[in-house]
Amino acid sequence: MNDIGSNYMIRAAAHGGLVRALAVNATSVVEALRQRHDTLPSATAALGRLATGALLFGAVLKDEDQLVTIRIQGDGPGGTLLASANGRGEVRGLIQNPQPDIEENREGKLNVRGVVGTSGHVTVTKDLGMKQPYAGTVEIVSGEVGEDLAYYLATSEQIPSAVGIGVFVETDGTVAAAGGYMVQIFAGVPEAAVAEIERVISTLPHPTAMIRNGDTPEQILTRIFGEDFEILERTPVSFACPCSRERAEKALGLLGVDEIEAMIADSDGKPTELKCEFCTETYIFSNDDLASLATMPSQEDFGDDV
Repeated sequence: MNDIGSNYMIRAAAHGGLVRALAVNATSVVEALRQRHDTLPSATAALGRLATGALLFGAVLKDEDQLVTIRIQGDGPGGTLLASANGRGEVRGLIQNPQPDIEENREGKLNVRGVVGTSGHVTVTKDLGMKQPYAGTVEIVSGEVGEDLAYYLATSEQIPSAVGIGVFVETDGTVAAAGGYMVQIFAGVPEAAVAEIERVISTLPHPTAMIRNGDTPEQILTRIFGEDFEILERTPVSFACPCSRERAEKALGLLGVDEIEAMIADSDGKPTELKCEFCTETYIFSNDDLASLATMPSQEDFGDDV
């Protein structure tokens, strides 16, 4: 498996800045998600593709503290899939059912569509630090994730885009390769140049084939543009969750005194566990801890909870 040093993303421009291009190796990120959520192979691929897509979407945010969250709510047995990424290349994700009862392989590849389903919605929410986040929703078009994200960009943001993402899982369930690319074409690019970009992308090997072959993010974009692109930024990518015991305490504090006292009364003396759905970290609170929280002054806004 690729070492952590190979896991990074590049943001580039071509055709005088009228084409935006990104490529990423996210192998260790997706392996971290697999380990935390104990996903079966097709669920690993589905969640890994979504997390990779979130990293690519996050890379075009104007500020590194801004956040993009992609939620896929399909009719497949995987249930809701969600991934959030910021402009620093940090991502976290979850899948409602990490071990869905499906045929793992179809047509010679992992059955991502069987996990996600073919009907439902993709919602992209951008928290840009304003009063209200921006959100756009489109229907699922394939359940393969990459095609659904490209459809969102073309429909909701009116940006013609090619999104190629993939996850390769070994027979022991570990992630051997994960990553991909995103190419966005803005107004002003000559039709002949657009046609050539589309032609080249249509002939590319699968993203995981390129990564397993040893291609770096730079080499992936070189396959598309030759040497005619400019690298604007390189960013390490990683799994990261902002949850902490302090945030867990604040989340409990939001329940109020009556609810906390009821938890103590119903606990039979056993500690209370609060688990983060994103990273599966568990925070344990004794009844004495809860009693202390019940005496804390209330606050109107504790920020993000676990």
